Amino acid sequence: MVKTAETPVQSSPSQVPGGAPPGGPQRLLLLDGHSMAFRAFFALPVEKFTTSTGQSTNAIYGFTSMLIKLLREEEPTHIAVAWDRSEPTFRHDVYEDYKAGRAETPQEFPSQVELMQELLGLLGVPSVSAPGFEADDVIATLALQAGEQGMEVLIASGDRDAFQLVTDDCTVLYPGKSISDLTRMTPERIVEKYGVPPERYRDLAALVGEKSDNLPGVPGVGPKTAAKWITKYGSVDDLVARAGELTGKAGQSFRDHVDDVLRNQRLNVLATDVEVGRGVADLTMAEADRAGIHLLFDNLEFASTLRDRLFSVLGEEQAEVTRIDDGFSVELSAPGTGELADWLGAHADASERAGLAVSGIWGGGTGEITGLAIATADGAAAYIDPTALDSGDDAALARWLSDPDRPKPSMRPRVPCSPWPHTVGGSKGSPATPLWRRTWCSPASASST
Repeated sequence: MVKTAETPVQSSPSQVPGGAPPGGPQRLLLLDGHSMAFRAFFALPVEKFTTSTGQSTNAIYGFTSMLIKLLREEEPTHIAVAWDRSEPTFRHDVYEDYKAGRAETPQEFPSQVELMQELLGLLGVPSVSAPGFEADDVIATLALQAGEQGMEVLIASGDRDAFQLVTDDCTVLYPGKSISDLTRMTPERIVEKYGVPPERYRDLAALVGEKSDNLPGVPGVGPKTAAKWITKYGSVDDLVARAGELTGKAGQSFRDHVDDVLRNQRLNVLATDVEVGRGVADLTMAEADRAGIHLLFDNLEFASTLRDRLFSVLGEEQAEVTRIDDGFSVELSAPGTGELADWLGAHADASERAGLAVSGIWGGGTGEITGLAIATADGAAAYIDPTALDSGDDAALARWLSDPDRPKPSMRPRVPCSPWPHTVGGSKGSPATPLWRRTWCSPASASST
């Protein structure tokens, strides 16, 4: 449960678009990244949100729309998106079958998460996570810290475990059938819907179980019976102490499954002491990389409507910008094994390579290149198949070219983000035909060359 301290947080200039002015109320908006991304994915048909190169975009589009709505309507002064990690959490150490049996993640989803995180970086929105913990543990930790500093907290999450965090100063924005349909779960709303206050929701969930986490509840005990017991006896610990007083088949079922209930109670409590690596005061939006957002939206083939809505909530730009966005033809090559260095030598000397336009696609968490596309200043382009990177020198060179810390070029390839090789107008197994676009983002007085 989030506590509220008497001493308010020290005011700092708001960096979030539409946020409160310096010295005004401080409001922290926390988003459960994977939870909201999944909601967006299933809210929009994936077959209607796919680029010409095969990249699915339904989750990115829905997530971005939801983020725009939250920034515009909630006007947070502080913000962060918490993400789950791939490694097991402390809950798996307690219960090996935790979250076992979940449906396989749709293959169109993981690449969209990476692009959402890229977009958040371009927007200047902090992303946070912690090894061994889930996103809602990170959220619980930050919500507690913010509450202790007198901040109002908003949590956008489709995970009902977050309901245990609700207080007068902490509200969960729970999505409905539509990603834009967010119900404000206040203490009163929790009691109205579940029959228990937020601080007892954890006990109710321990009794009825949570299918998505593979936590079975007490057979024959539904939310109404659980709420009645909690109201009469108190917490799960009180129920265990007075288990002999529970009558009927439901009472016997509780006694037969008390170990499951206690396990559920241990697992569904949210950790509030996670080492997040940054304090609440640091969770403000940095200046957005508008040029980078333009390029990303170009690659995702998003219509101007979403782009206009996003830039509207970001506010006016510091200087007028002219964008020139024209397709152009290139001669596409496909260097073989050990030929990348020679190809680069023919089209770009060492001094020019830092400015090469490169799109590198990497295997999720494996560090292996699954595709690479390169464009040079003289209009040459190369598709590098992963089988052509067996050479140690070529692989190292490709990794350097794909380093995001290299200076951003004015031109970059527009290529598939789905598993390579992805063909456009060809057959599977042959080199992809990337689309290329030259984009300038410069003051209006500048001209293209």
